[in-house]
Amino acid sequence: MLTSKTLIQPPSIHLQNPNLKPSPSIPKRPTFSSLPFHRSFLLSFSHILTPRNISRHCISPGQELSYENEDLVEEQNEEEVEISREIKGEGLANQSIWNQMKEIVMFTGPATGLWLCGPLMSLIDTAVIGQGSSIELAALGPATVVCDYTGYMFMFLSIATSNMVATSLARRDKNEVQHQISILLFIGLFCGFLMLILTRFFGSCALTAFSGPKNAHLVPAGNTYVQVLEFEVLYLILSIHVFIYHVTEKRRYKIRSLAWPAVLVGWVAQSASLNTLSLSPSLGMKDSWGPLKALAVSSAINGIGDVALCIFLGYGIAGAAWATMVSQVVAACMMIEALNKKGYNAFAISIPTFDELLSVLAIAGPVFVTLTAKVIFYSILVYFATSMGTHTVAAHQVLLQTYAMCTVWGEPLSQTAQSFMPELIYGVNRSLPKARMLLKSLVTIGATLGLVLGIIGTAVPRFFPNIFTPDVKVIQEMHKVLLPYFLALAITPSTHSLEGTLLAGRDLRFISLSMTGCLAFGALIPPVEICFLVPY
Repeated sequence: MLTSKTLIQPPSIHLQNPNLKPSPSIPKRPTFSSLPFHRSFLLSFSHILTPRNISRHCISPGQELSYENEDLVEEQNEEEVEISREIKGEGLANQSIWNQMKEIVMFTGPATGLWLCGPLMSLIDTAVIGQGSSIELAALGPATVVCDYTGYMFMFLSIATSNMVATSLARRDKNEVQHQISILLFIGLFCGFLMLILTRFFGSCALTAFSGPKNAHLVPAGNTYVQVLEFEVLYLILSIHVFIYHVTEKRRYKIRSLAWPAVLVGWVAQSASLNTLSLSPSLGMKDSWGPLKALAVSSAINGIGDVALCIFLGYGIAGAAWATMVSQVVAACMMIEALNKKGYNAFAISIPTFDELLSVLAIAGPVFVTLTAKVIFYSILVYFATSMGTHTVAAHQVLLQTYAMCTVWGEPLSQTAQSFMPELIYGVNRSLPKARMLLKSLVTIGATLGLVLGIIGTAVPRFFPNIFTPDVKVIQEMHKVLLPYFLALAITPSTHSLEGTLLAGRDLRFISLSMTGCLAFGALIPPVEICFLVPY
């Protein structure tokens, strides 16, 4: 089954099982590590990666990992199952296009839930806030730029965690795994405090500058979104001694500002939890649902909190910020607990050396630059939408969150390409025709998925706009751009497949140049439209 394959390739170390006799039917191939743009994760490693008699930084003696006296028959059966699954995964390139498409869908299915939770929480906030006030809905645009978009640039922490932990696992060095987790937790905590300071002291100024003098009425609502959590996060930080950094993803501006240390630590914990899956045989594949459960619970809490605080209690945008913060705290606690159950100490942090910092930058640097380019582009869109008035930016906020919710379904296609393409491009059994066939399958799935998402994503704001806002003027602004909106939704999933293939081929130069070109070209369109097409 392909569901047990990794979503990011393990390092290029060929591992052999000392307890199994080699079989001539098992092809040997090197595998390659590639850098994903989003939260990449490792669904499984074979139990042959498990170190023996290692216990460092464990929470308690009962959680120490010791496998020396395991039943050999049971261990051999488990390893045979893992190898069987790997053989099936390697045979993907030899299947027909139709079978490839079915296997790819099975492979990407479990991954989709992890990507959906973040956009889902933002979409819930948008829908609930829009029911109460168009001004607060519009204020979400600048507020999310200052808060969410800035935070997305720090996803390099998740990427670095996935890559470094996977490498240490392949070396069978649990001590190194614990050390990598510890230094990345420190980096996450440091970056989180940095974000806290910046948003605390400069958030209001940034929000005012971003909104412009014509939209000064948006600043109080946006500032509330950013500021509410400030004292709550301080409380969380002071509580670190007891239940250290339990937080995870996004919040609303300042309320979110205080949650930044926990948010970034949560990202590290999530990636580490997923990548260390193979080191906990007693939990097995069942434990791979831990981070997904945490995010599902977080989304549920966020939705219930939004409805209760915003609709029934009338807290508006501040209520949405509080609901998001609480949901992130709960999710972070669950993910840290999942990591602790594997025998690692998520409470131990280590200050990295200069060389270790350089290694993190070497892994995540190119992706950080690419993510920054994307963030700048979307920030430019929000900036010019804000300059066109309250109703325009409110409509833009609704469509942007709906767009994010739809296009995230294409992300697993990128991960699929990164997992299977390296074998066909660089492997021992190198075959460019098979790589082209696999790419054709991915693009076909992307095109089909894009058409479905385009229809659904366009139909919701066209026929059910009251889900997000009762304001007629906002709805009219939404309807003006449905055609280009449909085209964007239809094309994006296929581009994810192409992007993943370029990453698998390690063509980072082309990706960087193309992203820079898209940013430069895209930055010219909004001002030209405002100057020549928008009536005054």
